[in-house]
Amino acid sequence: MSRPAHVSSGTYAPPVPRRVLTAVSADGSRLHVEVHGVERAPAVVLAHGWTCSTAFWAAQLRDLSVDHRVIAYDQRGHGRSPASPACTTDGLADDLDAVLRATLVPGEKAVIVGHSMGGMTVMAAAARPGFREHAAAVLLCSTGSSRLVAESLVIPIRPGRLRTWLTRRLIGSRAPLGPVTPLARRILKYATMGPGSAPDMVEACARVVHACPRRVRHAWSHVLGLLDLDHGVRELTVPTEVVVGSADRLTPPVQARALVAALPNCVGLTELSGVGHMTPVEAPELVTGKIRTLVTAHVMGARTKEGA
Repeated sequence: MSRPAHVSSGTYAPPVPRRVLTAVSADGSRLHVEVHGVERAPAVVLAHGWTCSTAFWAAQLRDLSVDHRVIAYDQRGHGRSPASPACTTDGLADDLDAVLRATLVPGEKAVIVGHSMGGMTVMAAAARPGFREHAAAVLLCSTGSSRLVAESLVIPIRPGRLRTWLTRRLIGSRAPLGPVTPLARRILKYATMGPGSAPDMVEACARVVHACPRRVRHAWSHVLGLLDLDHGVRELTVPTEVVVGSADRLTPPVQARALVAALPNCVGLTELSGVGHMTPVEAPELVTGKIRTLVTAHVMGARTKEGA
């Protein structure tokens, strides 16, 4: 296992995109999409998790945009994407498909990265023709395909019906998060980050999560509570790598190991010692390095073979 190096707070300020556009999903939902980096460079598509936004990927956007074309979008209802009455995994898959169509030319390949609910988006879309047309490889960070509530470790008691009930109530809470206070930072750090997370990492995540509207957070909690995308994992046939933190309470390592066992083409599992659920923020250099490696092997490598 490896431990990430500390990165200065400036890394967590999201860069200004080169281009902003709106993708329209199958049901008419409008999605805020950002394109960063170098035109015609190898493409990377980033799908964030529950209660987050494109700002969550600040470290990856800043690093990869030097020599990649990086596409990030706000999931429906999150960030600058308007709320939609349809909160379903099919809707998430439709949204990713719309983003791929709006930003990639026919046949263009990309590495697709999903964190938490973004990983679930990838699983939901895995059998879609558009996904298969454009996905060269996938990185799944801190995610799972089913039994999220039953296997969550946020409530520190033994597994069973009581823990499942309490976890469901906590995740589905309608309570407003309010301003980012010292107490709010401590709660968020306990639930979503490793014990050694630096204050600037916690602050960055807190500002992103607290910006999510309460009704959006509540609506998507029901989808996560009933999630069953095991079939989607089996459809994810492109080379797929998995990253998880050993201190992840929301999607603990047991979830990652189940993915690895079910994936048809898993190319690696990395468990990060002491890291929590927010791996792209807590371990930015490692996550970015994994993305670069997948691009080199499966996007640039494919281009080299085509040109040979």
